[in-house]
Amino acid sequence: MKSLKTLAAAALALTAVACSSPEKMAKQAENVTVTCEPAVLEVVAGKIEATVTVTYPADYFNPRALLEVTPVIVYDGGEAAAPVLTYQGEKVKDNYKVVSKDGQTVTEKLTFDYVEGMEQSYLELRGVAKKAKNIKKSATLPSKKVADGANTTYMLVKTSGALSYKADAYQDVIAQSAEGQILYSINSADVANKQLKAQSIKDFQAALDEIKANERKTLKGTEVVAYASPDGGEELNTKLSDKRSVSAEKAWNKVVKGKEVAAPEVKSVGQDWEGFQELVSESDIQDKDLIIRVLNMYSDPAVRESEIKNISEVYTELKKGVLPELRRARFIANVEYKNYTAEELAALVDENIDVLDEEAVLRAAANAKKLDKKIELYKKAIEKFDSDRAQYNLAVAYLQKGDNAAAKKALAAVKADDADVKNANGVLALRNGDLEAAAKAFAAAGNDDAKANQAVVDILNGNYSAAYAALKDQKGCNAALAALLTDNVDAVYAKACSCPHGSYIKAVAAARQGKADDVKKYLEVACKDDALKARAAKDIEFADYR
Repeated sequence: MKSLKTLAAAALALTAVACSSPEKMAKQAENVTVTCEPAVLEVVAGKIEATVTVTYPADYFNPRALLEVTPVIVYDGGEAAAPVLTYQGEKVKDNYKVVSKDGQTVTEKLTFDYVEGMEQSYLELRGVAKKAKNIKKSATLPSKKVADGANTTYMLVKTSGALSYKADAYQDVIAQSAEGQILYSINSADVANKQLKAQSIKDFQAALDEIKANERKTLKGTEVVAYASPDGGEELNTKLSDKRSVSAEKAWNKVVKGKEVAAPEVKSVGQDWEGFQELVSESDIQDKDLIIRVLNMYSDPAVRESEIKNISEVYTELKKGVLPELRRARFIANVEYKNYTAEELAALVDENIDVLDEEAVLRAAANAKKLDKKIELYKKAIEKFDSDRAQYNLAVAYLQKGDNAAAKKALAAVKADDADVKNANGVLALRNGDLEAAAKAFAAAGNDDAKANQAVVDILNGNYSAAYAALKDQKGCNAALAALLTDNVDAVYAKACSCPHGSYIKAVAAARQGKADDVKKYLEVACKDDALKARAAKDIEFADYR
């Protein structure tokens, strides 16, 4: 009987142990080891991913037990739980992951959606042990903190987008010329007196006087250029042209007598095929297209002349109306005209905009410091000149102002669909958070702005290496951030500007390198911006420097 009592007592003891197994697992939870990679959580592309490794020691996991583990991120303002992870002992007949009584290591990959406030957070595991056949009997395991979080440094990327205005063709200095000419008789190098009194020479003399009187004009040089008509043979005409250059220079001295004009550069061209083609093109000669084809087919002057003479009727017209105009010498004054200054343009757009052409109005808009003034002037250029460049620039100005709705409307009215327009549409998509549409637009644009903007998409998508490859030769906050995110920390300082945003990125770089004095120095600049100051107070990058 005694042996039966002993056996009964032993059976009761075993039953008690089995029944208390959830409590036992809870009490021995401290023997379970947990590691997390990374130890400091990081937000990438709006997600927090972590790999948790749990090692259960031998004799810990009861063969008939269930263990429900809930990964939870606890943050300022709430909690976010991942799906429950359920494990079972070896004797449980279910479909969960089995953990051996002899001890086992399990690894789980966790993913959480980022929520604002997770900048200050931690990841913990919450467990509940249960009996498989009596799940109402359970024991709550102590929560186990496994990681701190969360690093949101990639969110420092500037998403306003790179945009360039279309350039105007306004010239600060305009090259101009004044010109007169004298004509010669066939095969002659003598200047007839009447040529010096011709209207062409009178106009040239008047132009010289006007240049001197006009403070915007500066005479930069003068030329005398002599020619021969392309008939009569190349050798003869070369000599004739040379003689004409000599007589023309003497005539020049008479024409400019009493005027403050520097000595001219004298040139002899010889046969004037270029002038010949120009005059033929502008003429009413019936077969002028045939003549021009001959000029294009043959480069040898003798062959050209022979072929043209073969067109007998045409050649007769040439002798009367074209060739005499090529027996000449040109008097040329080269002038620089000083266009309106930025200050003058600024006054004229308000006082007398009608005197300005499209390029001048576009330049005035480009010079304007305030966006509202740019917008006003681009609207005037659209109204006055139907300027498509102004229409596009208006959209850019609205984008820079942050008025995306107005920018979209202005962009829709642009007639061109070039790389700039595609890039601007990509910026609109980027600002709306449509990264797929933005990437498609930037790929279609393919210009430098689009490549820089694609790097922003890459950062937002977590493709930091692609972003750094695109921006490694550039400077600016996004280029510095791409260097930081790819652990090219030393490159950050040269790339980041000295603005508060750039200084914040440099402060993070200094923190990662353990440079406390530099962290303080850069944060002093960064914290002049209230938003960055508030961020720094919570940023896990500076956890060791508070």
